[in-house]
Amino acid sequence: MKTITAEVLLTPESDELKFLPEGPIDLGAGKFSWVAIAHGPDSTTGSLNVYDLNTGTNGCFPLDGRPGFALPTEQPGKFVVGLERRVELFDIHGGKPVVICEGVDAKIENTTINDGVACSQGVIFGTKHLEFSQKIAGLYFLRSSDQKLFPLCGGQICSNGKVILEDSAERVTFLDIDTPTKTVVKYTLDPQQGTLSGTEVVLDLNDVDAFPDGMVGTADGKGIIISFYNPEPAEAGETRYYSLESQECEIIWETPKSPQNTCPLLMEREGQIQLVITTAVEHMSAERQAEATNAGALFIAETPFDVAPATTLVPLG
Repeated sequence: MKTITAEVLLTPESDELKFLPEGPIDLGAGKFSWVAIAHGPDSTTGSLNVYDLNTGTNGCFPLDGRPGFALPTEQPGKFVVGLERRVELFDIHGGKPVVICEGVDAKIENTTINDGVACSQGVIFGTKHLEFSQKIAGLYFLRSSDQKLFPLCGGQICSNGKVILEDSAERVTFLDIDTPTKTVVKYTLDPQQGTLSGTEVVLDLNDVDAFPDGMVGTADGKGIIISFYNPEPAEAGETRYYSLESQECEIIWETPKSPQNTCPLLMEREGQIQLVITTAVEHMSAERQAEATNAGALFIAETPFDVAPATTLVPLG
């Protein structure tokens, strides 16, 4: 097993942006987006952010609620954003957000939209129980062609990382993490019917003390990279690469003095494929923050990969 030490790429300028960074997405041209899910423990708002590797600057765009995901679309500057219990089209260049759908988890209390991923037919996303204790969250599919929302399954606590394995008009095979179970599950979606089949556990992570959070796949489809959220004191956080064939961990990227890794992103930088890792301050006491001085920072590290996975842009119908 190889261990690589990541370096701090960005220390957000405010405590609000350090609280819970997640969901980095490659936008091309040396830029990536990320979301601040909430601007503090009692905050009801968050933001969409765009970081430019070329200039080292971060643009912050406040949102009217707490975002679980923000995915770029076919129209530059426009993002599909999962916000509280609705999905909106948000334009970073200005204009009023347009509601695409509402009523997510309409009959369930104390949940909010969490992680999401784009596919050729729309967006697959999940929700989370805000107290992380009840199996009442679930998976949804928002079809772009008619903006119809399909509930796929329930019984989750915190629906997190997602990776598309196979993508066509007939079926979408994807991986999903329900964080407290510490398992990676494979599903097959029929986008025409809005139904799931073929549920299969492909990776059991219960041997890791920390909790699996965000996840990305490699361009060759042979492996996945998972960020682990460690709520306990630790010298460093971990983001791990697993082979889907052997189910073995082959690489660990460490984030010094930042144990709560949330999400990974593979992207090109200066001709190399590098790994961006978001980390969080969330739930840390003052004492823990004094030790975890890099908590809330975004990190970057080298990788052995030659190609970064392409970003799927959300079709707008």
